[in-house]
Amino acid sequence: MNGTTLAAPVAALDLRTDAHVHTGFAAGRDSVGVVVSAADKAGLTTVTFADQVGPETAWLPAYADTIRRARLRTELSLRVGAEVEVVQPDGWLAWPADLGHLEVVSVSVSRLPLAEGLIAPRDVRAMIAAGRLTPDQVAEATVAATIKGIERASRYAPTQLARPLSLLAQVGIDDAVLTPELVDALAAACRLTGTAVEISEAWRSPAPRLVAMLREANVALLAASDARYAGEVGRWQYLRRV
Repeated sequence: MNGTTLAAPVAALDLRTDAHVHTGFAAGRDSVGVVVSAADKAGLTTVTFADQVGPETAWLPAYADTIRRARLRTELSLRVGAEVEVVQPDGWLAWPADLGHLEVVSVSVSRLPLAEGLIAPRDVRAMIAAGRLTPDQVAEATVAATIKGIERASRYAPTQLARPLSLLAQVGIDDAVLTPELVDALAAACRLTGTAVEISEAWRSPAPRLVAMLREANVALLAASDARYAGEVGRWQYLRRV
């Protein structure tokens, strides 16, 4: 033994927990009550609601109250969360006006934050085709914004990382562009901030290679359906494969 303390191995993925579901308050189609009933039928024990919010969101108090009332009618553990997007290269997020209702923040990077603004995947592809960006630069910028985003979010609430680096797949960049150094930096930030990485059923993200690298780096992993419909809650196909 050389005296080095090894990190505890990451526990097996708990498929009785769904760490990211949506409701009719935002991107979903069903009520909180219908989602809870579906989670119960799927044999889950814990559900985290993570509807998408932003500076203009006005329904957060009603959303949180609805979830809290639902707790009185179920034995499931229900968490009040929200998905918040990174909107600047320094990791600034599209915060709602009042964070006091949130028990967990799910951080997403769905557009590339550059100095000139948020760049949609289609426009990132055009910039690569025009020679204005390289795949390596996109990967580095995405990882950097992700790290800064979870660092900021973790100051306010327990943090999860939604659909990690799925932007690269949307742009058409193979995840082989993610060097061990980039993954190590992301993993270190997750461990330091206590951020758990969601494995998304709906988005098939992250890819198996990245899942294996994060697990090897002792990053906490969570099962997340990213369900828009109640029937998708706690239903796993991709997650069972990875």
